[in-house]
Amino acid sequence: MELSLAGKRAVVTGAGSGIGREIAMRFSAAGAAVAVCDVVKEAADKVAAEIAGAGSQVQPYVIDVSDFAAVQQLCERITTDLGGIDILANNAGITRDNLLLRMTEEEFDRVIAVNLKGAFNFTKACFRGMMKNRWGRIINIASVIGQMGNAGQANYAAAKAGIIGLTKSAAKELASRNITVNAVAPGYIATAMTEKLDASARDAYIAAIPLKRVGTPEDVANTCLFLASELASYVTGQVVRVDGGLLM
Repeated sequence: MELSLAGKRAVVTGAGSGIGREIAMRFSAAGAAVAVCDVVKEAADKVAAEIAGAGSQVQPYVIDVSDFAAVQQLCERITTDLGGIDILANNAGITRDNLLLRMTEEEFDRVIAVNLKGAFNFTKACFRGMMKNRWGRIINIASVIGQMGNAGQANYAAAKAGIIGLTKSAAKELASRNITVNAVAPGYIATAMTEKLDASARDAYIAAIPLKRVGTPEDVANTCLFLASELASYVTGQVVRVDGGLLM
């Protein structure tokens, strides 16, 4: 038994950059055919071209994950294009940070729509095929913020906490069909999203991390690869923190 995804078909959302890109690259390198999904066409095309250049099967797709009907249609198309869907990595996410005093309804609703409803939409669209095949892996990207909260991120924390609840509930419902559902909760990871932090905030985060370094998208993708493989066949309903010990 090994970290091989040979013969598997994987869908990765938010795959045009950062953690999602690295997950798509890792899955591909392990032998999976990958559907690279992103709201930005140029980003999806670029990652797909990188994967194709390495000789792997890949298709780029443009999608707003918050659009339920569009996600249903897209997953039907992916099933046709790739021959099925075995692995789903719900990674798409955004931030609209603001203190509660100033947070608008749109800022709250949009983060919930993309980060939480998007994961529901793709899970709903993909799991029936997995049930039929009696094999599946669903990996939801949560965040330590969903477990510890953070000032100025009530919307993001609520969405990521919701992801954890969705993960555990889906894991209980789908376990009898040999479908595992787990969440990965990154801490402070070096991505375009965290680059927006000012130097003082960045230094404060690093000071609070026992390993004293910022995590990388590769750190998160490696955990996702394990959860997608046969090595994790007895792991479900779990929240795996990849945070350098930030939250213990």
